[in-house]
Amino acid sequence: MAVDKDTVAGIARLARIRISDEQQEALTGELSNILNWIEQLDEVQTDGVPPMTSVVEMKPPLRKDAVTDGDCRDKVVANAPEPAHGFFTVPKVVE
Repeated sequence: MAVDKDTVAGIARLARIRISDEQQEALTGELSNILNWIEQLDEVQTDGVPPMTSVVEMKPPLRKDAVTDGDCRDKVVANAPEPAHGFFTVPKVVE
């Protein structure tokens, strides 16, 4: 797919960037090369290929599902400015 200078100017306007005429010439060639490469990728047969999240087959490390920092309510509530009955208190916001 060939990209012309008008297309590059339109993309620059949408991206809100200012480019000179020399930059338009360079970007025209670069964008055309990128789009040609993408067209080549489109020709690759991927039917029956499962999607993958990584190029290396690996399983994430698992840990035991256990409580590790529980039973410290009193220590946590001790940081509150005005604790009441083991809970945080906040100002009333609804009248």
